[in-house]
Amino acid sequence: MTEMTAATRGGERALTVGVGAGGLATADMVLNIGPQHPATHGVLRLRIVVDGERIVSAEPIVGYMHRGAEKLFEVRDYRQILVLANRHDWLSAFSNELGVVLGVEQLLGMEVPERAVWARTVLAELNRVLNHLMFLGSYPLELGAITPVFHAFREREELQAVMEEISGGRMHYMFNRVGGLKEDLPAGWLGRAHHAVAAVRRRLPDLERLIVGNEILEARTRGVGVLPLEAVLAHGVSGPIGRASGLDVDLRRDTPYLAYGELFADGGPGRVVTRTAGDCLARLEVLLEQVHVSLDLADVALDRLGLLPQGPVNVRLPKVLKVPEGHIYCATENPLGFNGYYLVSRGEKTPWRLKLRSASFNNVSVLASMLPGQLIADMVAILGSMFFVVGDIDK
Repeated sequence: MTEMTAATRGGERALTVGVGAGGLATADMVLNIGPQHPATHGVLRLRIVVDGERIVSAEPIVGYMHRGAEKLFEVRDYRQILVLANRHDWLSAFSNELGVVLGVEQLLGMEVPERAVWARTVLAELNRVLNHLMFLGSYPLELGAITPVFHAFREREELQAVMEEISGGRMHYMFNRVGGLKEDLPAGWLGRAHHAVAAVRRRLPDLERLIVGNEILEARTRGVGVLPLEAVLAHGVSGPIGRASGLDVDLRRDTPYLAYGELFADGGPGRVVTRTAGDCLARLEVLLEQVHVSLDLADVALDRLGLLPQGPVNVRLPKVLKVPEGHIYCATENPLGFNGYYLVSRGEKTPWRLKLRSASFNNVSVLASMLPGQLIADMVAILGSMFFVVGDIDK
């Protein structure tokens, strides 16, 4: 057998040709998936080498949306940072804000009013449901099922209405503040939030019937894109993707913040959803079940909030807020996984360093070890089941 290789500038295209029995030529092809491919949830590029229909290697190439968020954090004071912090994962905006204010409050040694703690918990869980509903609608769409996305967006609009009422924003809420929340809850909001949660819970079976037990969807996802627990640990994968492979870790339970210590205590509504199969279907199942858990958490937190006496929802801050010298790492369980901020202060009104550890970056990095050996036809099913936001990768 003879072999010939060829390459072009920058390594963009590599070709290995082998001539086998009977003079039949075969070749490994290098393909670019993206950066504008509709199945990549944004501007992500995959450079894959294929042998026929089988993927030989895959390299995620990121950075097309890079906005320098970390450096922008460092030239803004702690109030202004929140404007940028909620944007890297636009489906988890409230949770992104939360990580910043919790870290700053810990360095300040600040105690937040109880009403703000419970209100933050409610809003974080509603934001989690909004995030998960987006993927529960868009993932079947990528596999050819159009109807689920209409049901998912109907439920999203129900919850978006109460989030918009309380904050004034539909995506970038800007409702967290260092020391609590921007302002008190609107009159009657607790009742309307209860109604929205109940409406979503009542109609969720309509969406589940389209997904659970669907023969076509299961054929495309069961046993496809299996992610072993060892790879999860090696790449720092977290959130629903990690838990679908058996990673029994959830920061709300393991290192509680806000009111999660009480909600995840024995007898509370909090529980960690896991699967062991680690395939595309398991990741979808975890996401779907977590919606139910978050609705339960939001319900209990709303009840508790209604029992608290009227009082402040924030701490009065000085005109110029300076954080004492020191450093802290504050991690929260965002909808897509671990979201961590490493804050270093030199006693000024701006951080000396604010490093962001986003969930999507690690979750996408595992594709390099996950895609080899898979069929090209299964690549979209695998990619869609990784539940990432490209801005969260590129930061």
